[in-house]
Amino acid sequence: MSIAKPPRKKAARTPFQNLARQLNLTADLDQLKFLINRWIERSNPELADLLRWQLISQPKYFRPFTIFSCHRAVTTQQVPKKVMLSAVALELFHNVSLIVDDILDRSRSRRNRLTLHCRFGSLPALMASGYITAGGFELVSRDRYSVRLLSELMQRLGVAECFQWRLRRRPLSVADWREIAGEDTGSMFETCACLGTRDDRLRKFGRLLGMLYHGCDDVADARGFSALGGGGDADVRDGILTLPAAIAIQDPQVAVLFRAPSVPSGTLLMRKIAAAVPEAEEILDELAEEAKTEAIRNANDPKPLLELVRHTRTLSRK
Repeated sequence: MSIAKPPRKKAARTPFQNLARQLNLTADLDQLKFLINRWIERSNPELADLLRWQLISQPKYFRPFTIFSCHRAVTTQQVPKKVMLSAVALELFHNVSLIVDDILDRSRSRRNRLTLHCRFGSLPALMASGYITAGGFELVSRDRYSVRLLSELMQRLGVAECFQWRLRRRPLSVADWREIAGEDTGSMFETCACLGTRDDRLRKFGRLLGMLYHGCDDVADARGFSALGGGGDADVRDGILTLPAAIAIQDPQVAVLFRAPSVPSGTLLMRKIAAAVPEAEEILDELAEEAKTEAIRNANDPKPLLELVRHTRTLSRK
């Protein structure tokens, strides 16, 4: 008598997967994954293992998802090939920024596994980032619009990182944080919106969505400070202006700690930053409303964009 095998349990869907299903974008994301895997398969064997490690490690694909959502917000047509390829290139460039950030932050893990430079070494990781960048441009080489936008994006990201690094440890304001967030994460989502619509009608929406994403990430990190064991302590160590920090350092005594935190004062500084979370959440609510207004004003069908804002807004509580 044969023994029946127990039914295999299906893996629980992530909130992001549920959102993709809800907006009927699952097929687009599957096509994106297929193209990324095919690109890796056709890459030089010397770097294939590094590319698999970096690009197929539980990715969120939130930026390509934004491209597809913006496309669907202005037309009922399926995602065309040039938009799909631009989404692949954008995801590649996003991973370049992650590789560099992980090396700069001396991060040992990302998404519950070793970072690329810790797994393979700093030099191979840096060479892989250059290889990925060139590959992204090759994918869109026949699409002048995408080449122009992606070239501008990479330049803006470089400037934004240098700008943010130059201003570290300075007790600046929330307005300064908005400028930094708008050119850092905001520029990438702004580019996503333009790649999705092939024009500028949702550019401001993309920028606001990116700022919201940036701020939610800041707040999520600060929530971990209350236990003195959460993520994001690299920002405190390096004096990076996060949203909760921008609020906390309006207190002159906290500003002194922010300028040059020692080990004991760094612990106090993290507590002060964590205490600024409720006010930061209010600012994020305002940003979310700004993004919704832009979506309603400029999209033929704002539903996908409103869902993006709703989903992003939940990330500060992760």
